[in-house]
Amino acid sequence: MTWLLNSPEESLGFILADRGFDVWIANSRGTRWSRGHVSLDSSDSAYWKWSWDELVAYDLPAIFDFVYQQTGQKLDYVGHSMGTLIALASFSEGRLIDKLRSAALLSPVAYLTHMTTPIGILAAKAFVGEITIGLGIAEFNPKGMPVTNFLKTLCKDPNIDCYDLMTSFTGKNYCLNESTVEMFLKYEPQSTSTRNMVHLAQTFRDGTVSKYDYERKYLNMRYYGETKPPVYNMSSIPVDLPLFLSYGGRDDLADTGDVELLLDSLKFHRGDKLTVHFVRDFAHADFIIGVCAKDFVYNAIIQFFNTQ
Repeated sequence: MTWLLNSPEESLGFILADRGFDVWIANSRGTRWSRGHVSLDSSDSAYWKWSWDELVAYDLPAIFDFVYQQTGQKLDYVGHSMGTLIALASFSEGRLIDKLRSAALLSPVAYLTHMTTPIGILAAKAFVGEITIGLGIAEFNPKGMPVTNFLKTLCKDPNIDCYDLMTSFTGKNYCLNESTVEMFLKYEPQSTSTRNMVHLAQTFRDGTVSKYDYERKYLNMRYYGETKPPVYNMSSIPVDLPLFLSYGGRDDLADTGDVELLLDSLKFHRGDKLTVHFVRDFAHADFIIGVCAKDFVYNAIIQFFNTQ
């Protein structure tokens, strides 16, 4: 729903539809409208036994398959933040490519080593999610009491402005409408699995883009056949896949240093297939709910799609 929070003239979902695109919007598993399961209830801890690895291996391919079956056409993909991470990881393993025409990745997240968001760094270091899993907190609900108490603990740090949590997470955004932010905070962020948060914390701490680390050699051996989790090799992304990467100079989550690491991994990508788009004043949320994103980013996405 974050693609639709602004007016139809400012929201990417509506803008693309008005330009004649057939727009499909997916909800990540565990969120309000994607909590179904063939056998488990969301109150069961087993329901939450997944990280973004499962989004790469199962969910994104299922979405692509569904849309492709309905339309018979290859997809132009748009992802933001974790939506870029699961796409890049999928592309690196050769998934989705046969049904993909191009991909626009906003605030691309792969490496998280240079992340500068104070609350994100503290969460990755102090909220060692392995502990919360041990305590039986399987669902990471940002509005639930366990996570609320955790945030209150983090807010004791003088470097974190808990009166402006969005900025503490994303960096200083450039063109957010106050009413849009209020709407966003009313409905978002939504639940994910605690294991997913642990996996993201591992990505920050380890400096690699790897599968989930079970933290025990014998468990990694059981699941992967090796003592360390396999790496998603970004340089394995097909060099002729049309990519549009747009990132911001104020983004504390998709920091410019980490985007540069990603671009270095893509250094052998065909020049005519890689469009790098930099918006100096944009932070993380500007790309999806900024009222000026149309002028700074969305028009460039449409031009990119139309030239493929």
